[in-house]
Amino acid sequence: MPALNISTNVSLDGVDVSAIQSEATAKLAKIIAGKTEADVMIVLRGSIPISLGGSQEPAAFGELVSIGGLSPEVNKNLSAAIAEVLETKLGIPKSRIFLKFYDSQGTHFGWNGSTF
Repeated sequence: MPALNISTNVSLDGVDVSAIQSEATAKLAKIIAGKTEADVMIVLRGSIPISLGGSQEPAAFGELVSIGGLSPEVNKNLSAAIAEVLETKLGIPKSRIFLKFYDSQGTHFGWNGSTF
């Protein structure tokens, strides 16, 4: 299950968050082999105090955890896709988006009262 947690200093008041989540979900499922949209979780938090380079201009930090499916090439494609969504929908320049990718073992994830 890929889970993408994004924190941004941009206010989400008046923003169609569900549209951002839907677009990001579709892109992640398309890029990560073997994953469907039903497997993807997106968490988006706004108005989080973030400073990058001493500036509070729009910025974001994201962490994507997946049980398999990540690689240097996949991560590069995911970075481009996520940055495009955040830049287009929230006005965050790609140069102010940091993403962390983590490929986990199934035993590190709980779901449905058990682990994967």
